[in-house]
Amino acid sequence: MTKLENRIDFTAVIGVKNANPNGDPLADNMPRVNNQGKGIITDVALKRKIRNAMLDQGGSVYVQSDDYSNDDYKDMRSRLLGNKEIASVLSENDATSDEGKPIFYKTACEQFLDVRAFGALFAFSKGKKDGLDGAAIGIRGPVSIQMAESIKPIDVTDMQITKSTSAELKDNGARGSDTMGHKQIVEFGVYKFSGSIRPNLAEKTQFSLEDSELLKQALLHMFDNDASASRPAGSMQLLKVVWSVHDNKLGQYPQWKVEQQVSVEYNDTASDFENVKIKFNALPNLKNEEF
Repeated sequence: MTKLENRIDFTAVIGVKNANPNGDPLADNMPRVNNQGKGIITDVALKRKIRNAMLDQGGSVYVQSDDYSNDDYKDMRSRLLGNKEIASVLSENDATSDEGKPIFYKTACEQFLDVRAFGALFAFSKGKKDGLDGAAIGIRGPVSIQMAESIKPIDVTDMQITKSTSAELKDNGARGSDTMGHKQIVEFGVYKFSGSIRPNLAEKTQFSLEDSELLKQALLHMFDNDASASRPAGSMQLLKVVWSVHDNKLGQYPQWKVEQQVSVEYNDTASDFENVKIKFNALPNLKNEEF
C-alpha cells in the first residue's frame, strides 16, 4: 500500500427530482430543511450511500445496514467477533486492556475500509466475556464529509396516497384505515457537498493512496443501487464531482476555496437536470479531476 502524502478535497453536486433525498424521522419523514428553507442531506446519509457502494465493489465494511448487508451478522459486535483476525486479537487480549487496545485499533483499521476512512466508535456493554466488554474505543478517520445543502430553497410537496388492500380487516369485515397514507417529495432541487482527506489522520488509520481511489469510485457510484420507494431510480443523480489533490499534506488552499471552484446555476422554473448549469473554475496549480 502507498502512503497518502497529499491532502485531497472533493466537491459533488446532486440533482433531485420527485424524490425524498433524506427524510427526517422526527418530522413524519419530511425532506430535511434548514432554517433558510434550503434542503439538507446529512453527512450520515451520504456516508451510508458511500459505504453501500464500497460493499458493491467488494470492500470490507464494518457499519452495514440491515437492509444492505453482505453477511449474516445482525449487529456490529457480532461482525467484529466473526472476523478471524480480530477474534484472534481478542482471544489473547481484551480490547480495553493497555496491551490489547492498540492491537485492536490497528487490526480493526486493517480489516475494514470504512473504519480506515471514516473512523468508528467501538462502544459495547459488559457481561459477555468476549474481549469487548465495556469497550469504548474511538478511531478518528481521515475522511470528513459535510452535509449537502441545496443551492436554493426547496418546495416540499405533500401528496395523499392509497393502497388497494388493508393489512387486516376490522372485526365487522370493513377495510382498515391503513389504506390511506401520504408521501412528501422535493419536486426539484440541486444539492452540493464537499469532503476532505487529511494525510496526518490517514497515517494513523493506515488509509492509503489506494484506499482513496476506492473511496473515489464509491463516491462516483453512490446512487447506482440506492433506489427505493421514496427515491426511485433516476430521481437522484450525481451531476458533477471534482476530485482535487494538493501538492502537500496541509494543502495549497483552504477547503472553502476549493469548494468554490464549482458553482451551480439554474432558474427558479427549472424542472430537469438538463436545466442546471455547473461551472468549474480551477484554482492555479491544483491537480483536479472532473467527473
